[in-house]
Amino acid sequence: MSNTIQTTAQDTPLDIRSTVETTCCVVGGGPAGAVLALLLARQGIKVTLLESHADFDRDFRGDSLYPTVLEIMSEIGLAEQLHELPHTKMMRIPIETEQGEIRLIDMHLLRSPYAYIMMVAQASFLEFITQEASHYPNFRIVMSANVRQLIEQDGRVCGVRYRAHDGWHEIRSALTVGADGRFSKVRDLAKLELKSTPVPMDTVWFRLPRQEGDPESSFGRMVKGNMVAMLIRTDHWQGTINIQKGSYSQLKTQGLPALRARIARIVPEFTERLELLQDWKQLSPLSIESGHVEHWHRPGLLLIGDAAHVMSPALGVGVNFAIQDAVVAANVLTDPLKAWQEHSRPIAERFLAEVQRRRSIPTKLMQAIQNSESNAVGGARIKKLFDLTLVRRLITRLAAIGIWRIHVRYRKAVVG
Repeated sequence: MSNTIQTTAQDTPLDIRSTVETTCCVVGGGPAGAVLALLLARQGIKVTLLESHADFDRDFRGDSLYPTVLEIMSEIGLAEQLHELPHTKMMRIPIETEQGEIRLIDMHLLRSPYAYIMMVAQASFLEFITQEASHYPNFRIVMSANVRQLIEQDGRVCGVRYRAHDGWHEIRSALTVGADGRFSKVRDLAKLELKSTPVPMDTVWFRLPRQEGDPESSFGRMVKGNMVAMLIRTDHWQGTINIQKGSYSQLKTQGLPALRARIARIVPEFTERLELLQDWKQLSPLSIESGHVEHWHRPGLLLIGDAAHVMSPALGVGVNFAIQDAVVAANVLTDPLKAWQEHSRPIAERFLAEVQRRRSIPTKLMQAIQNSESNAVGGARIKKLFDLTLVRRLITRLAAIGIWRIHVRYRKAVVG
């Protein structure tokens, strides 16, 4: 079979060690990719999930599961098992400012059987989802699979080539889904341009141990325009401080003592523990981005999650919007994928466009809210605005559920 392969000089494969055929190839084992793979596998669809890392254990990833995700897990019978993982619960997101406390999110105002934010390590969540998917014989996961090329034929993406420790491998599929995050390789290979919205700040993440007498919930605090957020975990605090866009190298020049002192001025109760930060390797800078791809799809290819729309960390909703993308994609694409699997009927691009149509407005609205929140928190006007119950109820609803609830269309698993 003749194929047009996207290559660069250094990536030209010399030898393909294996070629595997599947119905759907999902690139990226994050929340969007893992949940999509699970939902498709439950319906008897052959799916291969490619993850570039050797495991899921990485620091400072989104750990907040909002009610929308918990409701989705309930619909497929996994909510109870999910809650057996080590976790904490958060009922509100308070920001302490010089004008008083701002409650950005208040779960007491939400109607849901899961009216709280479940804080669970993303690595544990991903291991849980992929372990559940592994119960289905049509699911396959490949770790340390670094996708480097798209395979195209007659203008249609029909698979990927990836590098593993033992060389090059090839996946042939009816549909390729790029769920490989904000720095999506699939997006770049497909030449789908990300349109970015300027965000004036970055963040630096760090970790401190919990101690007896600490607050029992997460909080944020803003002093003279500088903000620190302290997110409670089962055995530690995950902290973050906002910094001016592109200023991390300047911070390193000033030295760790200066940064520790800057954080301590905002959260003085952590001053002693901040002395535990003795190496820049203990900190993780995050360049905050916000943007979207105008077209999430090409024939044979779909982007979801941060690959399609980069979310800022504001309100911690990125994981949840990515999982909603996955559910909508599974709802729309299950029947077309089955038709290909049974009758070799190509996946019409209108189905891929339908996924974007359903998800584009909710994500753009949340991005606008995130950008407004990032620019306005700490001002007297925003304090007065969030003092209104109606405003808190609206923002809580949009963050926790979305404009409308996302339901799993195919809830009963097909026994393989």
